Amino acid sequence: MKSYIVVGAGILGASTAYHLAKTGAHVTIVDRGEPGQATGAAAGIICPWMTRRRNKAWYQLVKKGAAFYPKLIEELKALGETETGYANVGAIRLHKDEKKLDQVLEIALKRKVDAPEMGEVRKLSPAETKALFPPLHPEYGSIHISGGAHVNGSVLCSSLIQAAKAHGAKIIHGNVNLIEEGQRIKGVTIQGEKWYGDKVIVTGGAWAKELLKPLRLDFSLRPQKAQIIHLDLPGAETGDWPVVIPPGNHYLLSFEGGRLVAGATHEDHAGFDPRVTVGGVNDILEKLLETAPGLSESTFVETRVGFRPITPDSVPVMGEWPPYEGLLIANGLGASGLTAGPYLGSQLANLALEKELEVNLGDYALSKAIQVME
Repeated sequence: MKSYIVVGAGILGASTAYHLAKTGAHVTIVDRGEPGQATGAAAGIICPWMTRRRNKAWYQLVKKGAAFYPKLIEELKALGETETGYANVGAIRLHKDEKKLDQVLEIALKRKVDAPEMGEVRKLSPAETKALFPPLHPEYGSIHISGGAHVNGSVLCSSLIQAAKAHGAKIIHGNVNLIEEGQRIKGVTIQGEKWYGDKVIVTGGAWAKELLKPLRLDFSLRPQKAQIIHLDLPGAETGDWPVVIPPGNHYLLSFEGGRLVAGATHEDHAGFDPRVTVGGVNDILEKLLETAPGLSESTFVETRVGFRPITPDSVPVMGEWPPYEGLLIANGLGASGLTAGPYLGSQLANLALEKELEVNLGDYALSKAIQVME
């Protein structure tokens, strides 16, 4: 049986490792526990069907990602991983303008034709909308999509890794360097110790650029900083409240026990600056309180910071990189990491196992983001 080393234990690497390990392959997961990993900071909204992005390759990936979740969650539960962080609570797309709500409804119904996982799609009055999420501004109506869901990224990631370990995978923490011998990647060095495998799979998120530099590969990948606010609403039963998607680029969702998450900033020029900033928090709070003034008395718990990996066209890339044998790379999930990551991990595992893929690899070619240095 072949052996695989997965470098990076975010949602993409964890899913890849799980899908490899369950075939009986020997899998080693390596992660250096970098602060700011996008999976741990992110709020996972699984509702890609209302996007206004027109990139077809990206949409197909997130659509397949959303459809993939129920099967994956059932698999994990069968292995005893009952705490996956995933809940099908539905989603509401907000607007105060009746005509714009009708436009959203029309788009949603068209997209449901080839995405039955969307479930029931219906228009809700402001009163019906507020009944589902009481802190909302009373003038918002909505389009309700019953198939919408949320996921706690760190919980799901942990569940996938535990499931991989149940199938024999090992996880090691430490800094990594690739072992190159005659244009073949034969393994990795971890804290000075060499580990060999038939294939090395790099899923290192926003930090993968530095790992590939010694191979003279210029990875056009940048970190996009995200600040995300966590709140507490004492005494509220928030576990079944739907995901809230207001106009604009922010969101609001809740978990059990009165926990709410609001975000997020999209900071393209902050690099790996881990600081919580006044401007970032203010931007989120202004939008939050306009959308849900009923949260003005909620408790401010914390602000988390994560770094999304972004490619030049904001579409993930995946594949092998000749002339190096034994090297696979996948990255660039951006803000859709928790939607697409588990599914893309299953496809990356299939690629490593030389099995048939469900996606057109050309749509996510590494050449769109990687060049050989002069």
